[in-house]
Amino acid sequence: MALIITDECINCDVCEPECPNEAIYPGEEIYEIDPNKCTECVGHYDTPQCVEVCPVDCIPKDPDHVESEEMLMDKYKRLTGQA
Repeated sequence: MALIITDECINCDVCEPECPNEAIYPGEEIYEIDPNKCTECVGHYDTPQCVEVCPVDCIPKDPDHVESEEMLMDKYKRLTGQA
């Protein structure tokens, strides 16, 4: 699954620089995650880095973008030019 940032986001700016895929960007009101770029850090780290640094716990899995570990790894390979 890709991740999503909920409206509990306080715009603290700590998640955006942590994303190795540059999937996080400032939205109109809160930060947003591009599901086409989010791999939950699969291929980069053991855990999603944005979730690790978020002080308000507002980055759950996105139920509208269900992906298996294998699908996330395939996306990682495409994004990094390994596929």
